[in-house]
Amino acid sequence: MIRIEARGSQSLAWKIGLPIISAILALILAAIPLTLAGAPILDSYAQMFSGVFGSKFAFSEMLTRATPLIFTGLAAALAFRGKLWNIGAEGQLYLGAMAAAAIGTGVFDVSGMILIPTIILFGCAAGAFGMIVPATLKIRFGADEVVTTLLLNFIIIIFLQYMLEGPLKDPMGLGWPQSSPILDQGMLPKVMDRMRIHYGLIIALLCAAFAQFMLVRSVWGFKLRAVGENMNAARHAGIPVNRSLLMVAALSGALAGLAGVSEVAGLKGYLTADLSPGFGYTGIVVAMLAGLSPAGVVIAALFIASVFVGADSMSRAMGVSSYLADLVVATALLCVLLGGFLSRYKIITGVSQSGGK
Repeated sequence: MIRIEARGSQSLAWKIGLPIISAILALILAAIPLTLAGAPILDSYAQMFSGVFGSKFAFSEMLTRATPLIFTGLAAALAFRGKLWNIGAEGQLYLGAMAAAAIGTGVFDVSGMILIPTIILFGCAAGAFGMIVPATLKIRFGADEVVTTLLLNFIIIIFLQYMLEGPLKDPMGLGWPQSSPILDQGMLPKVMDRMRIHYGLIIALLCAAFAQFMLVRSVWGFKLRAVGENMNAARHAGIPVNRSLLMVAALSGALAGLAGVSEVAGLKGYLTADLSPGFGYTGIVVAMLAGLSPAGVVIAALFIASVFVGADSMSRAMGVSSYLADLVVATALLCVLLGGFLSRYKIITGVSQSGGK
């Protein structure tokens, strides 16, 4: 007989060790498709490591890829802490990106000195709106937020395509569906010269530090954790559950919106329909690997970004199909999910008392 039970309190060694074991297991399993493709295992992993840490440029590319994952990972981690299942970070990212494109391209007359803060503010507000709507539907009508946030992703992407073919379309874009470029004074400064890494990473790290402090050291964080552990008990204890859910919904959406702002105003300089290769969905994996810890989100995002960047580099260097690199990434993500499951539940095997007769 096999049954699954929730784990009790976990030791610190278990919390730290399980994600590391998950990462190692992912690399071991990834060796199977590499062997079938005829690629030398050790050389492949050496190329993967070199593709991330082999040069300053490679390392900066990994940090650039990690930046939106930190934002979306934080968005998922905080919402999940309150048992608010935000699957819509991808759509909220695009809402933030559209707001950044609308403000940053000069649609509104904003002076250069406050243009960047205005872009960030409107991007956060747009992302927050994208999560407040499903949260309100959950509170007022009992709508399942998994369904509403997931479906909103598709609605937002269709709206994005309309905007890129209409109000936001670049008249100098030769017909390509993209927005006008962000004004120079609206772009986030670069952290290093001749590198793509920008100050969005600094903002992401500050958000992670602030979220960790608020979650662990503030009254708001205590109330959120209480709501997540047992909503009925929290309501009985006098905690305003609905207000707590709306607050964390707004914060979660705002963080996802910041991911869109950082990609548009920090990296590309304009908005396209393929801005995100799934950062919103990958952020869920990042949050689960981190054990819903804001501090752990930073480490998990760096690991996932290393897998993406390193696998791409390995694919080019070893001459294997680019689809194999995607398979390596997918294997790593599945191990992350398995590790997250095992961190919360334990599998017990044995013969039932009544089944032996």
